[in-house]
Amino acid sequence: MFDIGFLELMFIGVVGLLVLGPERLPKAARTLGLWIGKIKRTVSGMQRDISAQLEAEELRQKLNEQQKKLDESVRQVQRDVESIAEPDRPADQPRERASDKTVAQAPEQRLDDALARARRDGSGGDDGPEKHPDERPEPPAADKDASSR
Repeated sequence: MFDIGFLELMFIGVVGLLVLGPERLPKAARTLGLWIGKIKRTVSGMQRDISAQLEAEELRQKLNEQQKKLDESVRQVQRDVESIAEPDRPADQPRERASDKTVAQAPEQRLDDALARARRDGSGGDDGPEKHPDERPEPPAADKDASSR
């Protein structure tokens, strides 16, 4: 901060001794030390607050960038799923939306909706073996026991 050497401190001490006198000099030095300590603590607190605010702002910017990347990847997946679900439509033709509420939804919800649409349309999914519509589901285990009596 200040470039004060030993000679400068000695000179300040001698001038203080001459001006204040030997009775008031220790009290003045103690008060000066307390004030300097308060000033240092205040300045270091401000520096910590400023650095915390800068870090928070950097994190917000990174979070916004990641959110944009995630939104774009979700849109890309949604376009891919819709192009698989609608093979008749050319890729450059804009798709028709029932509503624009999917834009306001969370990315996870949009992805879940797109996957559910893909499964419903029969374009894939790892749900296990597909059942034929004419097959009847097996009754639960409790009904099997009741019918065998």
